[in-house]
Amino acid sequence: MKNIRSLLLSWEALLVLVLIICIVLGSILSPYFLSAFNFYALTSNIMEIAIMALPMTLIIIVGEIDLSVESILGLTSVVLGILWETGHPLWLAIGVALLVGLAAGWFNGVLITRLALPSLVVTIGTLALYRGLAYVVLGDGAVSNFPTSFTNLGFGTIGSSEIPWSGLIFAILVLIFAVVLHMSRTGRQLYAMGNNKEAARFAGINVKRTKQILFMLSGLIATLAGVIFTARLSSARPDNAVGFTLDVVAVVLLGGVNIFGGRGSLLGVVLAIFIVATIQNILSLSNISGDIQNFVIGLLLILSVLGPNVARRIQVTITRRRMAAGSPKRV
Repeated sequence: MKNIRSLLLSWEALLVLVLIICIVLGSILSPYFLSAFNFYALTSNIMEIAIMALPMTLIIIVGEIDLSVESILGLTSVVLGILWETGHPLWLAIGVALLVGLAAGWFNGVLITRLALPSLVVTIGTLALYRGLAYVVLGDGAVSNFPTSFTNLGFGTIGSSEIPWSGLIFAILVLIFAVVLHMSRTGRQLYAMGNNKEAARFAGINVKRTKQILFMLSGLIATLAGVIFTARLSSARPDNAVGFTLDVVAVVLLGGVNIFGGRGSLLGVVLAIFIVATIQNILSLSNISGDIQNFVIGLLLILSVLGPNVARRIQVTITRRRMAAGSPKRV
């Protein structure tokens, strides 16, 4: 009974309620909201952000942050486009792009773990650095002559369903990340690092190596999102995914991951992804401008920081009162 009560009072339960309210509201505001095509549009438009949110979840849980993911996406998209345009096979272009993303994440990790620089400062710097490199490589141009077999990865669907291929990729990644975070020794180490880095180090956890791997993973996954984004738009441009970092951080924090590390679940992040996607979709169907949509995302980002903390304080207060009520009175 106590476990059921705790589950109903959890942040994830609140997110489920919010998602249901958003779905009901969307169906009332637009007759097209519950259509199969709109489901496809809703999911495909958020998938790159959703994919990048998975490694971001792990990074924030250990008490760090990576603000350079959108620029890694843009840079590797440009690398993919340049190699394809110059006559290289598509598989080789994708492979080189993945290596570039891995190297970008490695560089972030080296500055953070070896030079002990704050991840916030480092990744703000590389946010500008990698975007600048993208413009150096391609300039203001774009590559758009990709084959249909490639672009189908971005906006094609699985069989006769309205489920995009990117949705399948996301689902597979969610399963992998869920096992690592919630069912493995590595996941317990990540939470330990987020709660107390020094204690984790004394417990034998290689904190520097783990963080290095996480930032390399973030660069690699951002590149995968870049491949999907390039295929979906059929265009490799240096300004691809500008502003995506805000959305990625917003869904992770809205999912209940503590910005200071040590707390959070992948279930909450997945629910937050679909809440943000649903809200954006409702606003688009209601012909709300992009500026107002950005305002809403910014507001969600603030609420995502305040909400879980307020919820935890309420839970702690309720628990203390119950313990006080249940304790025997002294005569």
